[in-house]
Amino acid sequence: QEYLVQSGGGSAQAGGSLTLSCTARGFSYSSYCMAWFRQPPGKEREGVAALDSDGKAFYSDSVRGRFTVAQGGTKYTMNLQMGSLKLEDTAMYYCAAEASKRLCPDYETDDRVFYYWGQGTQVTVSS
Repeated sequence: QEYLVQSGGGSAQAGGSLTLSCTARGFSYSSYCMAWFRQPPGKEREGVAALDSDGKAFYSDSVRGRFTVAQGGTKYTMNLQMGSLKLEDTAMYYCAAEASKRLCPDYETDDRVFYYWGQGTQVTVSS
């Protein structure tokens, strides 16, 4: 069975940092895209960052330079290191994955192309 498990997140002050982790269990794909999305309160879900099976990272303009996405300790684990946090980073964060690295460059365009989703993790940034 293939599914995503998220961990990390929580609360931090503005300017601080947090780390999220996502593990794709049961995966055996050689080509894949794993991505982070977030949904702020009262707003639509938006793309944050993505990582393809070649290790190439993609970022939204809102987090570029502050967040870093990278492979974790195992092949199908993706970490999101969030630094210089802002109040507007407060959201429910979701991990997503699909069996094609071709999705990564345009991951922000349509999140419906991702079949696998994590359970969601709340991130709250306070002043």
